[in-house]
Amino acid sequence: QVELVESGGGLVQAGGSLRLSCAASGRTFSRSAMGWFRQAPGKEREFVAGISWSGSNRIYADSVMGRFTISRNNAKNTIYLQMNSLKPEDSAVYFCAADDQDRASDFVTSYGMDYWGKGTLVTVSS
Repeated sequence: QVELVESGGGLVQAGGSLRLSCAASGRTFSRSAMGWFRQAPGKEREFVAGISWSGSNRIYADSVMGRFTISRNNAKNTIYLQMNSLKPEDSAVYFCAADDQDRASDFVTSYGMDYWGKGTLVTVSS
């Protein structure tokens, strides 16, 4: 059974930092694109960041560009999201997601993910 488990969420003051982790089990995603999404109360889920399996290509939502960094460790079947200069509007449940297909080393996407974690809550106080 494939499982993605997020961790690292919590309460932080505006301007602070958090590092989210997503550990995959049940299969390897070392040849798959992965990403982070978030959903705030009353809003639709939105794309945050994506990374190719090689790590050579990364994309970000405009709202987090320059503040968030996505990375991965294929040996650990884990991806990360380093979040700096956090703002109250970053408060949301953050989800990890993975593509089911083996892709080109630089393939990255902001949609069409096949596997999802259950999320971790990030709350940024003003």
